[in-house]
Amino acid sequence: MAKILVVDDEESIRFTFHSFLSDAGHEVTTAGEYDEALGIISRYEFDLIFMDIVLHGKTGIDLLRELKMRDRYCPVVMITGYPNVETASAALRLGAFDYIFKPVKQEILLHITGMALQNKALRDENEKYRANLEAIFKSVKDAIITVDKDLSVLQANEAAEHICGITHHSLGKSLAEIQTSCNSKCLDVLKKTILEKQPFEVQRTECEYNGRYRQVVTISTWPLINSRGTFSGAVMIVRDDTRLNDLERDLGERRKFHHMIGQNRQMQRIYNLIEDLADVETTVLITGESGTGKELVAEAIHYKGKRSSRPLVKVNCSALSESLLESELFGHVRGAFTGADKDKVGRFQKADGGTIFLDEIGELSPQMQLRLLRVLQDKVFERVGDSTPIQADVRVITATNQDLSGKVSSGELREDLYYRLKVVELALPPLRDRKDDILLLVDYFIQRFNDKFKKQVTAISEDVKELFMDYAWPGNIRELEHTLEHAFVVVRQHTITVDHLPKSFTDHPQKNLTAPPDKKADGPDAVLHALKRAGGNKSKAARLLGVNVRTIYRKIEKYNIKTD
Repeated sequence: MAKILVVDDEESIRFTFHSFLSDAGHEVTTAGEYDEALGIISRYEFDLIFMDIVLHGKTGIDLLRELKMRDRYCPVVMITGYPNVETASAALRLGAFDYIFKPVKQEILLHITGMALQNKALRDENEKYRANLEAIFKSVKDAIITVDKDLSVLQANEAAEHICGITHHSLGKSLAEIQTSCNSKCLDVLKKTILEKQPFEVQRTECEYNGRYRQVVTISTWPLINSRGTFSGAVMIVRDDTRLNDLERDLGERRKFHHMIGQNRQMQRIYNLIEDLADVETTVLITGESGTGKELVAEAIHYKGKRSSRPLVKVNCSALSESLLESELFGHVRGAFTGADKDKVGRFQKADGGTIFLDEIGELSPQMQLRLLRVLQDKVFERVGDSTPIQADVRVITATNQDLSGKVSSGELREDLYYRLKVVELALPPLRDRKDDILLLVDYFIQRFNDKFKKQVTAISEDVKELFMDYAWPGNIRELEHTLEHAFVVVRQHTITVDHLPKSFTDHPQKNLTAPPDKKADGPDAVLHALKRAGGNKSKAARLLGVNVRTIYRKIEKYNIKTD
């Protein structure tokens, strides 16, 4: 049942409307002139109003205009005996739903009533949805911003103003136009989502809106695709993690930084140093054994700094011959050497405004060392076959797993280049020196390989934990990653056991520290004695016996030795 108001100065019309609509089950109120109608509307809410255009003293258009000023919405159907284009246009501009002409026919009246009430129901539902959405937007402390395919802002909540400086005045403007006082990292992520129509996330990156120093945010983006598969833009969530990041930094408990995993004290110092280095325009030398994550550190330094929106170009200096490396780094002109059939842009030029990461820097030839030294000193270089100097606005980060000071002593590395490279040295610890991070890394790789292989592995067995914690990991994190990837290929259950590990890992020779005296080396007594001395640690027991880990497991099974 709907509440309906009928406003007409003819009593017969009011009676007819009241009869037809009451018989249809609606609650009907009538008014004969403007002031009476206005008083009723001021006191009660209605679902539908029928309103005569011609009223004593004023018109239905005046009443319609008053309703609009009071922001009171319900469908209004105009009643008229003399329709004309001018009145129709005025009423429609003010939001009239429809017209009905005198004399009124019951079926037409009920049809228009049904259509008007259906329209109100849809509008009420949309308003409810809008109000709920607005309440959600206001209650969320993260910035929520939606953009169209051209990156124009469609919606933004209140938190977006505090975190990103985007207000309701920004609606309809390009995000690139709005974000002139920040490093626009979120813009890069949104562009990627618009281009690839895929969600992306950037964990804890520095954002400098309005000069807010070291505001740390996590950015998540999703494409806007409706049920019919139509792509219309993207939504971005920006979470302010500054306080949490500062707290973790103060406590030294950050488990993840950029794409690096680790809560070890040495790793906490590295995280802090990366933050300190991010916006300092100086060369950085990253040292550490192979597989310790030197490339990840270079990425973190770049993406945490002001150059993050510019290119990060990576070069492995040991992968190319001297002539090819020179061309690769500095480019060449056509005809510079045999096979140079066209000009080539070098990596330094490609990295303009950004960062170049030179891995295996200890492998450079004397000539290449001299050329690199000039770039570091003068910020210029020439392409091969050309004498025209090219300016190089590039930050240089290098890495090596070699002892560069030893290379200086032996004359293999220029001393002046060494000190240019080593303005700041960042030494990464091997995995054997941060064993408290091993299980954290295992959890990370389990999650990653579950996604990759579509499996549901939940853990490694206690025996595997024991092996991992006791192993020296000469290949560092890369070896741990490859070991777990092998296990994921063969595992068919929820837990990785010793049997799923690579044979090369479990057959790794164990150094015989102190063999048990007066015991047969392969007998059950020897195994029991070794296990007792090792405190139940099977890999230590294997070392005492001078056998590999897989052998000790076979002997335990062969002799039915209880290890619990």
